[in-house]
Amino acid sequence: MSLRANRVGEQMKKELGEIISRKIKDPRVGFVTVTDVEVTGDLQQATIYISVLGSDQEKEDTLKGLTKATGFIRSEIGHRIRLRKTPEISFEFDESIEYGNRIEKLLKDMNED
Repeated sequence: MSLRANRVGEQMKKELGEIISRKIKDPRVGFVTVTDVEVTGDLQQATIYISVLGSDQEKEDTLKGLTKATGFIRSEIGHRIRLRKTPEISFEFDESIEYGNRIEKLLKDMNED
């Protein structure tokens, strides 16, 4: 990613946290943390990585709720960040936190043996 794409991604990450926590009223959307935003070099597409607390069903419901609110979220970002064209957004789960916790547990179990 270019320097500008990184800056736009960081700004979007900051704004998304506020939009998701304060503006979205969908009951399916639980406790969501935006962990990263990757923006393509041409600023046309953004992949938003999220972490959700809860069961697998709650995670899926949260993803459905966010996907349904994509148009609203994109328009809010467009109002808050001055860009010629607001990037198309897509949501994905950030598996790195669970992966890190699993490695930590495995290492802890090895050290106990």
